Amino acid sequence: MRATVKGRVAVFHPQGFLDGNNTPSYLTLDDIRATEALNVDMILVSLKKVIFFNKNGLDVFIKLLLNIRSHKHIAVGLCDYDSVKFKTINSFYGDTLNFSLFRTEKIAELFAPTNKSDSKTVLLYNEDPSQRSAMAIELFDYGHNPIIAQSKKEFDEKKQNPDLYYAIIEDTYLGLFGQKIATRVTGNAIIYTIANFLDAEIGNTFNIAYHNNSLNVGFRLFIFDAYKVVSMNVHALNFFTKLASSAAEYNATICFVGLTFEKTPITFKNDLEDAGMLFFDNMDDILKNKELLQELGGSSATASKQTRTLNKALVNELPHFIEATVSTIAMMTNAKATKESAKVQTLEVKNSADQYASSIGFYGDVDGMIILIFPKNIAKKACELLIGEATEDEEAILDSLAEFVNIIGGRTKALLGEQKHRVDITLPRTYHDVSSLMEMAQNKKGVQVDLSFEGSNFIFFLTR
Repeated sequence: MRATVKGRVAVFHPQGFLDGNNTPSYLTLDDIRATEALNVDMILVSLKKVIFFNKNGLDVFIKLLLNIRSHKHIAVGLCDYDSVKFKTINSFYGDTLNFSLFRTEKIAELFAPTNKSDSKTVLLYNEDPSQRSAMAIELFDYGHNPIIAQSKKEFDEKKQNPDLYYAIIEDTYLGLFGQKIATRVTGNAIIYTIANFLDAEIGNTFNIAYHNNSLNVGFRLFIFDAYKVVSMNVHALNFFTKLASSAAEYNATICFVGLTFEKTPITFKNDLEDAGMLFFDNMDDILKNKELLQELGGSSATASKQTRTLNKALVNELPHFIEATVSTIAMMTNAKATKESAKVQTLEVKNSADQYASSIGFYGDVDGMIILIFPKNIAKKACELLIGEATEDEEAILDSLAEFVNIIGGRTKALLGEQKHRVDITLPRTYHDVSSLMEMAQNKKGVQVDLSFEGSNFIFFLTR
């Protein structure tokens, strides 16, 4: 099968039925290599003319594509499908999905690095925050103007005016990105979703490294959405009890919402409450009660008793962190950065009343935390770019700031990946009050770089 090539994007167009028996006849390794020799940036398989497919059929294509990607920096994946097919593909691969999915070829072309042309305004939504950030990074890099919807409701409202956008991006996935274990919600709480019968397997499926790094970044409220939990055994009980004990070191709060005890011994609830866990019937009981949020830790951050020192591996990567931060801010605000000073110290912030703050953690081959102190005018400008309009709503600005920092985190991850460092990033923690961040960051020694954007002081702080 020959691929059609447009703007350095190569697309194969199989027809009919794709299963394990007939798919090998559609595409061979020689076909892929011949296409690769054309020096394309992206190789995709279109499902437009496919009537039926199963996982065995897709696997043949995917293995060939991943084989190419393993030795050449090239995007691979599928395109031209509807929402039903998108859900089917996700159900086939779940958390192992490591190739890209583009709803249309038109959308795929936006993500090809050499397809730069006039700036296109696009509407973007993905329920996964790190996917939204990954897409925004790519689109901004390639000169486009993505309008990022922060919620499904906002997305549904904005897509009612399709003439405003060159493309509407949904049901799209960038391979090698994605955090599917948590969602940032109002009040800087992290929600974990659990379901069915909980046993010893919870210790394998729960990403404890992500959780610990979220604590280190400053998150203090963790909510388990347990509406779909049927029951749990003593092994799961022991896991949650230990989790609560480790959270106490950070003065963090862990809650269960919607957990019933029809099939779970009520003594388990007593044991968990003794360990410090709280129970609520409804999510809104927490998220719509600002006073309770603050009391539980959703609006504050206290320092850990544990101190971690800078190491050589982290400091060696400092230029990549600075590049990711400065280039992202410059790209999204058209403001040039001037470095004023850089030194190893504890975090020092002046004129904190006119600034917002955020922190994001990373872990893997190298681990640590980036703290960013934004002048409010820079934060508002970034917010305006992300949501497509100016606003003075502080919650909207902080939500956009989190998205902005997510973009910086994703860009950092990509730059470290180019250095062969595999890392994951946490969701960002935002602070409307810099003093709350200072409470979390006290006694943390790191590299502080003072920058100036349009005369406004911006602080970058790298620590562990």
